[in-house]
Amino acid sequence: GGGPGDPDIDPDWGDPALSLSEKVFGWNTLDILAFKTGNPDAPVHAIPGKAHALCHIRFVVDSDYNAFIPAVRAHLDAHGFTQVEVRQTRMDVMHATRLSPDSPWVGWALESLATTTGKKPALLPNLGGSLPNDVFAEVLGLPTVWVPHSYPACSQHAPDEHLLAPVVKESLQIMAGLFWDLGTDGARLTREHRAQELSE
Repeated sequence: GGGPGDPDIDPDWGDPALSLSEKVFGWNTLDILAFKTGNPDAPVHAIPGKAHALCHIRFVVDSDYNAFIPAVRAHLDAHGFTQVEVRQTRMDVMHATRLSPDSPWVGWALESLATTTGKKPALLPNLGGSLPNDVFAEVLGLPTVWVPHSYPACSQHAPDEHLLAPVVKESLQIMAGLFWDLGTDGARLTREHRAQELSE
């Protein structure tokens, strides 16, 4: 998280030329979700002959997801691991999306959050995770703004993932304010967004 008492971030994680923020929000990441080798119920003193890993790639907008498996294959081959099989699972691809920061919806959301909290919100270009947002943004053609409710040291997806009570309280205030402001400004913003789309 970067704050006092926060867990340390592994300095060897990701491309060393990138900042921590760039590693999370602006770069593709190959994650190993789970792997299995040997038999933990009947271990032997030998190198297992087989291993299996389930990986996924979190990727940003403008990345060609069809190039990921060939890139992994080429990397393994270049390092002498030609015997490793690489294939895509049947899991659907969650395509990366990004709303233009110039969208009227972005400015409106930032203003609403600032009014409710009295703080300047952080605007990120995209999330550092996988979400099925393409259904809303691409299939339905809806502008989407994500408002995460957390803090940097929440240990998200770790065994001790947690959320602090003050963050929950502020989150409820933020969303109540957003919905209130949406009732007031929604029709106007929809018109502005459509006009912007037509001009592009």
